[in-house]
Amino acid sequence: YLYDNEIGADGAKAIAEALCDNTILTELNLAGNGIGADGAKAIAEALRYNATLTTLNLYDNGIGFDGAKVMVEALRDNT
Repeated sequence: YLYDNEIGADGAKAIAEALCDNTILTELNLAGNGIGADGAKAIAEALRYNATLTTLNLYDNGIGFDGAKVMVEALRDNT
């Protein structure tokens, strides 16, 4: 639960790296962290490899159209 901690894009990138190897975490709340499109892109890339995470909250992060688009593409690839 990392709600409203102002981690920004750099924090999201660090979390994305950890998600690639995650086999335990099933829920992640990143709401209100201002990760922007760059952070969303990093998380999206990690989701291509992560089959454990089932709930992800990105509310109020300013990911915009580009961030949402890559997230949708990654979720299509997620197995």
